Amino acid sequence: MAPTPPSAPRAARRIHRFLAVGLMVVTAVITTALGCRAQDSSTVLPSSSSAASPSNAPRGERRGALGEADGAVPDGVTVFDDAIPAVANLDPALLRALRRAAADAADDGVEFRVNSGWCSPEYQNRLLREAVSRYGSQEAAARWVATAATSPHVSGDAVDIGRSDATAWLSEHGARYGVCPIYRNEPWHYELRPEAIDRGCPCVYADPTQDPRMQQ
Repeated sequence: MAPTPPSAPRAARRIHRFLAVGLMVVTAVITTALGCRAQDSSTVLPSSSSAASPSNAPRGERRGALGEADGAVPDGVTVFDDAIPAVANLDPALLRALRRAAADAADDGVEFRVNSGWCSPEYQNRLLREAVSRYGSQEAAARWVATAATSPHVSGDAVDIGRSDATAWLSEHGARYGVCPIYRNEPWHYELRPEAIDRGCPCVYADPTQDPRMQQ
């Protein structure tokens, strides 16, 4: 015998129940999707607290980074900037000679900018590592950067002068102050040679690898 068709009221209730369940499922799917998008956006856009954490801080601001206290020189520093350790920690006799020369050079419209002066052993070692990476070997880097054990920058006995007009002025007049170029490949590198005031500056080395001091 064929089953008796359900009455109209019962069929209506089943349809309503089906629609209600379907609506709940659709609502749950939409809610879940919205929740995932909110979580993904929080991952892409970090909060201000995570952005300010030490691990995300700029490299130069991390604790232990080498900076001015180790000999880094900001732009525009001159031989008269006592607040900069790279200048203040130079050998006093070298600094006096440089300042006398700079004062006279200023009359010719020339300013002595400092690119490098005193630096810590840690800073010098970093410069050497960078030079090895740049030039491809320890031997090639030695033509430009000395070790911390041999560098006159670490002892405060050397200064690198910026701007070509200043190095040209020192090349011509530096001997009268005892301030002399040392290396042919580094015309910006100057050291104190007091005897130059009477005898003139000594002959320059081709590069630091020819300097006996660098062989220690």
